[in-house]
Amino acid sequence: MPENSDVRNQLRDAILRGAYAPRQRLIEADLAAEFKASRFTLRNALIQLEAEGLVELQPNRGARVREITVEEAIEITEIRQSVEALVAARAAERVTDEQIDFLRSLGAEMREAVDRNELMRYSELNASLHGTLREIAHHATADRVLTQLHGQMVRHQFRLFLLPGRPSTSLPEHLAIIDGVCGRDPESARNAMVAHTGSVITTLRSFDDAAASV
Repeated sequence: MPENSDVRNQLRDAILRGAYAPRQRLIEADLAAEFKASRFTLRNALIQLEAEGLVELQPNRGARVREITVEEAIEITEIRQSVEALVAARAAERVTDEQIDFLRSLGAEMREAVDRNELMRYSELNASLHGTLREIAHHATADRVLTQLHGQMVRHQFRLFLLPGRPSTSLPEHLAIIDGVCGRDPESARNAMVAHTGSVITTLRSFDDAAASV
């Protein structure tokens, strides 16, 4: 039988890649068979995922994938704004010459992906940039908080990347963050990250406004 953490990780990955839709029921017996795990192990995995905000456990009704509303996505991004700004400033203080070279090359790849309209590639590079900044900053608590928040935001982030013109808007924001970190200028890096996440919040609000007008 797989360990609790193995089942939790597999189920978490399945939810994040969209194998289960928001509000979809998660039937313990079916999941136990799918992941070749005991009901006890599966239940513990669901409890852990509830703590991460990915699953809802409802009395007498079982579990389902939690739906993150646009309003909640905005609130999550507001928290991310503060934590990501801290990470960017910290990265600017700690970055090495080798890491600067990597960030510069990452920026060039992001520019090329946008020029070629390779949206999925740009999405992957975006994730790599933010992950690299967390690695450089070496702030364990910030990394833990952002990892959890990222899991709750995956679906909305995918929607952002598919928005026409969004990559062309976010590219200069990302390049400004890279410039601040590579210039070893914490204040510039912090301000660039605040501007970038602020842009995300503005775009999310436009989704909410559009839904309200329907």
